Amino acid sequence: MYDHGVRWPWQRRDAVQPSAHYAPVASFLEMQGLVDLGAAVTEQSVLQLSPMYRAVSLIAGQLAGLPMRTFTGDPMERRAVASVFDDPDPDGQVPFAWKETLFLHLLIHGRTGAVIQRKQIDGGGEGGIAALPLAHPSTFRARGPRPYEKVPAGGLYFDVMMADGTTKTFDRNGFWYVPGMSLNGRDGVSLIEKARLSLQTTTAADRAAGRMFSHGAMISGFITPADPDEDIEDDREQISREINNKFEGWQNTGRIPILNQRVKLNPWTMTARDAEFLASRQFQVEEVSRWTGVPPHLLMQTEKQTSWGTGVEEQNRALGRSVLDTWATRLEEHGSRLLARPRSLVLDFAKLERSSPEREQDSIRSDWDAGLITRNEARARRGMPPIEGGDVLKTDAPAAAPIGGDPNA
Repeated sequence: MYDHGVRWPWQRRDAVQPSAHYAPVASFLEMQGLVDLGAAVTEQSVLQLSPMYRAVSLIAGQLAGLPMRTFTGDPMERRAVASVFDDPDPDGQVPFAWKETLFLHLLIHGRTGAVIQRKQIDGGGEGGIAALPLAHPSTFRARGPRPYEKVPAGGLYFDVMMADGTTKTFDRNGFWYVPGMSLNGRDGVSLIEKARLSLQTTTAADRAAGRMFSHGAMISGFITPADPDEDIEDDREQISREINNKFEGWQNTGRIPILNQRVKLNPWTMTARDAEFLASRQFQVEEVSRWTGVPPHLLMQTEKQTSWGTGVEEQNRALGRSVLDTWATRLEEHGSRLLARPRSLVLDFAKLERSSPEREQDSIRSDWDAGLITRNEARARRGMPPIEGGDVLKTDAPAAAPIGGDPNA
């Protein structure tokens, strides 16, 4: 897979670069000796953060699951046709994985691209597009023409690192480029660059939590002699073993243990610092939610959710309109430019926009009663086969009066 002549960063260790900007919380953790700042924020370190992994995998996975269709003609009379986007990488990734990788590149790096492979025709020429194998964002860059170069098609050149270590330069006829949100119209804004401080803080907190649980004091309590003057040094192992045997485990539930020593149990409780640290980790989930647009409850943060039921359902539907549609539009418009006009690429959101069965049934009945759809169209929306005579719209016109009868009867 991916043997398309483009270098991918397989098993390449990310260079460790000291950061010039330390987030306040991360700096505090470093001062407390809980974490060592210095590792750069990379795609690998970002995906090790559970809320970020969940957010980007949810967006990329949801969009990858949408049917990707090519249509021709005007919007009122369009019809589906075949195109390279039916299977963009026939010798590599399946369509779902191709779309998922594309959106991961856009989300994390702010850009994605693919080398255009064309069909070979008799006589040595090239025909239409045969495949679009994706290139990792670290293996290519977009640039303008140098003084000694002519202006390329599309105004940009793309320097791509190939699998053999050489660099090839393409214009838009040889490389398909999709930037994310851009400040200069050329380079997409990278999430791991703009969110570096927030992500560095979250990474530091994750490492601090791991160090706390592996090296911190995680005990239920400790015992001391009831009489401060009593010496239990010789009996402490026996006392500890006796307490553990008589108090630990489900089998001791409800029992009344008896000890042959007078001791005092001092519970080990969470300190205010530990409580603040746990609260900061909850805040980090909300921070990832702000950067990605994914609601906290979809990142498994439900403590502050009070609008369950219909409220959460509406939030899920709003995710499609306010977040997913933005990323889908980038693929649709850049993909449509790659096709011969008047063809256009469309991601079908019908599956995501489907409401509960009760609401969908009410909507179908309302459209049928209003004469907007036929019975067969209504049945198709429910995944049912057509029936004979089901292609007629409902009409409210009164039936004709019989000949010779009273029209007012």
